[in-house]
This record gives sequence, C-alpha cells and structure tokens, in this order.
Amino acid sequence: MNITNNTVFIPGATSGIGLALAARLQAKGNTVIIGGRRTALLDRLATEYGFGTVQIDTADPDRIASASVEVVDRYPDLNMVIAMAGIMEPEDWHRREGFLDIAERTVTTNLLGPIRLFAGLIDHLRRRPAATIVTVSSGLAFVPLAQTPTYNATKAAIHMLSEGIRLQLADTNIEVIEIVPPAVRTTLMNLQESEDAMPLDDFADETIRLLEAQENPGEILVDNVKFLRHAAERGDYDQVVRVLNGRH
Repeated sequence: MNITNNTVFIPGATSGIGLALAARLQAKGNTVIIGGRRTALLDRLATEYGFGTVQIDTADPDRIASASVEVVDRYPDLNMVIAMAGIMEPEDWHRREGFLDIAERTVTTNLLGPIRLFAGLIDHLRRRPAATIVTVSSGLAFVPLAQTPTYNATKAAIHMLSEGIRLQLADTNIEVIEIVPPAVRTTLMNLQESEDAMPLDDFADETIRLLEAQENPGEILVDNVKFLRHAAERGDYDQVVRVLNGRH
C-alpha cells in the first residue's frame, strides 16, 4: 500500500504502539493527527513531534461524533484512520463483584469505540479517491489469555469486524487493513520490561515495512505473532494455549 502523502488520524496515539506508528508514518511524509483525552499531553506531543491533535474520548459516543466532525473540518484531505485506542485489564471471574465493570468498559472502548469512529468518518472516506481503515486486533483474538477474557473477546470481534467490512467495502475506494500485534513492550498490562514481549521499536519498524511491502496487505502479521495467529491452522492450538498461559 501507499504509506506516504496520506492524511492520517490515529486516536490512541499518545503512547505505546500508537505513538510509535504515528512517528514513523510522519517520517514517511504523511500528515499525522493524533487523538487522546488529555489536552496537555496532546499539546506536548504536538510541540515535540509536530503532529496535529484532536481531543477525543473513545468511550464517549458524543465525543467520538464531535471529534469526527472536527477532524474532517480541519483536515479535509483525511484519507486514513487507525483505530488504535484500547484498554486491557485483568478480570477475575471467581469474584461475585468487580469483573463486570471491567468487561463493560473493555467492550465500550475496544469494540464500540472503533465502530463509532468508523461510522463517524465513513461518509467522508467514501468521497476520497482512495482511503484506508486500519483496525488493531491482537494475537489474543486467536489464542486466549486466561487473565483477560473480555479483552480477548473484543479483539476477536475486531478481527471479524475487519473481515466483514472488508467484504462489504470491496466495491468501494476504501481498503481495510488489520494490524495484529503480539505482546509488545508497552505499559499495557505492565509489559514494558517483559522479556516475553516484543520490543516496541522492533514491532513498529516491522509493521511499517510490512505495510510498504504488501500491495493488498489485509492482515499485518509480524513474525512474533504468527505463533498465536496460525495455531488453529497448524493444529497445535491446545499446546499454544498452554504455552501462552504458562508464561503469565
């Protein structure tokens, strides 16, 4: 795909994978607008990197709608959106209380957030000569981590959402790409020091290389995630589940 001269909106790019990809896409000659809840952090990143910024809370449907209008008004050449924002929290289903709040919050942010974002921008994207919707699932969409059942479920839903809208929009100018990260060294689940997680810069660099190299990428799979992504096809799913959950 073409990863230069685009105008890209990335809610959830104030840290971690989102910020790493935003910086690399900007270095490739794209105009990058990042979104987040905290205006002070957005202002700092705008100064540091030169990003455009839009305040957005991906758990708030009204704010998603207003931010969608704002980003199109301010950046009418917008032709790519990457739904990066997400949360990952452990749940304990042995407890009578506690896990439901986490589960509902996870569904709202990880699944309804991207759906609402794409709904707010799709009419504009349809009017562009070429446009791209990028979803972000996870290796845990394909092999579950016992600690995070609802996170796993939302990422599996994002995978199937990507498959479905790619089929529906095949007759349009909109390309649908799914990035499938493995465990990456970010603050998500306190993995920043984990030896089992992929270094952030390595993940971001490999992802950008794959986006450049593939004409119609569909899924972006760094080598580290293939152990999870293809477990069922290889026939070793049960073993992969044991290995994954033996690490945590």
